[in-house]
Amino acid sequence: MSPPARRVVKFGRADSSGAQQSGLRGPVRAEANSDAEAAVFKSGKAQPGAVPASVLVVDDDPKSLLAIEGLLSELGSSVNVVSASSGEDALRRVLERDFAVIVLDARMPGIDGFATARLIHTRERSRHTPIIFLTGEYDDATSIFRGYEAGAVDYIVKPPIPEMLRSKISVFVDLYKTSAALRCEILERERVEGDLRASEETLRALAARLQSVREEESSRVAREIHEELGQALTGLKMDLTSFARRATGGQGALEENLQSMLGLIDDTIRSVKRIASRLRSEALEQLGLLAAIAWHGRDFQMRTGIRCKISLPEEALVMDPERSTAVFRVFQEMLTNVERHANATKVDVSMEFTQGRLELAVRDNGCGIAQEHARSSRSFGLVGMRERAMLLGGDIRIDGERGKGTCASLSVPLSSTA
Repeated sequence: MSPPARRVVKFGRADSSGAQQSGLRGPVRAEANSDAEAAVFKSGKAQPGAVPASVLVVDDDPKSLLAIEGLLSELGSSVNVVSASSGEDALRRVLERDFAVIVLDARMPGIDGFATARLIHTRERSRHTPIIFLTGEYDDATSIFRGYEAGAVDYIVKPPIPEMLRSKISVFVDLYKTSAALRCEILERERVEGDLRASEETLRALAARLQSVREEESSRVAREIHEELGQALTGLKMDLTSFARRATGGQGALEENLQSMLGLIDDTIRSVKRIASRLRSEALEQLGLLAAIAWHGRDFQMRTGIRCKISLPEEALVMDPERSTAVFRVFQEMLTNVERHANATKVDVSMEFTQGRLELAVRDNGCGIAQEHARSSRSFGLVGMRERAMLLGGDIRIDGERGKGTCASLSVPLSSTA
């Protein structure tokens, strides 16, 4: 059976006119091969058998070149043999593409094999390309030492034994293909990781926008509740109060009903204020984050009966409104969790500024959250707090111990550039 078809690229010496001799078509095919290799690497999906490998054979003897090409043709069509007839040709070829291995004649006119090997290994692209020297039987140990000193990995004596030549070349071709496939896989993983990071950034930007829209909508609804419903209830209370004053005596049942209605209106007004404050904190808008946290802590203590001790820094806080709102919302959620789940009797709230970051901690003496619940993705309140913290470039820690309480801590930069 005839050996498989081979693509052999030859580069002969140039004549005085500048045209190459028998290898005139060589550079064109070499460029095409380089493009094919680049396409495989760019795809990032190469397998070891699909990555093309090139072997550079350098010898000034045309017969020797032809013989080695014939021996290497049996390695298969996935190996391209590129021929060069001098050290200068070899250096040009090395600039054009990567090689799995270079078979280099040690004795050549002009730039000999030793000088060529040194120059090849001084260039970054070919610094680690393995070189096998071709040498005559008459070469002594000193020449062999010079070859290893120049960066050779092995020696082959002319004329080469076919099986030995193919075996040694195959080892380096397989190593090259495996290494190239690994590089492709790494590039593919880096591309996928880059796409994932870009997707995460897009999702975070969308989440931040949704949070902003939600806050804007909450503020709008809170204003409408306060201005329309609150004013209507206040007007209704004034009318009932006026009617009660004009009511004649001896109508105890009517007066009792009027007082009950006034009490109900008062409860409704308080509910409206509480709902509006949850949607939009007037203290936060008018007095800032520190005052809003102090006010919300006092309100929490009055509503729940849970003692709330708050320790805030004395220095002024400089933080943009969006970040202040996000921190306040996280604080609200922390106290809500204490109220609903902790079964606590006291809460300690502390805040401090450290190295350009805001550190907020809420500690209770309740039952203590289990770690599996603290890490659960089903707790929308905890997920919401983590999402807000992540959008601010910060993080949240929730540590609990059964029977000893829970500590929820928030750490965020004071500014988006911190």
